[in-house]
Amino acid sequence: MSLRAGRTQWHIQGEEVSSCNCDWGCPCQFNAAPTHGGCDGIAGFRIRKGHFGATSLDGVRFVHILVWPGRIDLGGGTMQLILDQESSAEQRDALIVLSSGREGGGYFDIFAATCSAILDPIVAPIIFETDRERRTGKVIVPGVIENEIGPIRNPVTGDEHRARIVLPGGFEFTEAEMADSVRLCVASTAPLRFEYAHTYGQLNAIDWSNAHG
Repeated sequence: MSLRAGRTQWHIQGEEVSSCNCDWGCPCQFNAAPTHGGCDGIAGFRIRKGHFGATSLDGVRFVHILVWPGRIDLGGGTMQLILDQESSAEQRDALIVLSSGREGGGYFDIFAATCSAILDPIVAPIIFETDRERRTGKVIVPGVIENEIGPIRNPVTGDEHRARIVLPGGFEFTEAEMADSVRLCVASTAPLRFEYAHTYGQLNAIDWSNAHG
């Protein structure tokens, strides 16, 4: 294991449910521009097992609201962290530090580096449900986020259509189930206000750490 000097060791494992305004498949996963030029989305997480230094993160839920005006790598994004009101003060502090990207780890580091505006965190109840096998999920923060995920359906027969994206070197996931964001509604501080239906959704496991710097 290698850590940069001064960094706190952390490791989290769990589940992710994400939605954005792209078409199913999301060109961003293939290093292409977002479907509509910019990216509006949310990423919800439930940590099954994890820690930040000596602070246990087992069972903690959190959500990111994310908006970029163009390709993610071009920056200029806005991010807001939502912390579960059932988490402890120590757990919230740990997630604030992780989301800043200062402690390393691909997902946190990359997204923080591409967001020039970081809004104050929200502490609120978070409803998180996921069933990767059925391609269903929910991320709900009352008054702020309503996100419902379902399986993609064949437009002719109505049958469920199953597809996956496999990224052997992915920083966010190595395999994700593709899904339909039946409803994605966000009502936070501008520009984090948007509403979409039947856009890109993904359900995947996460296993992240800063063990390699």
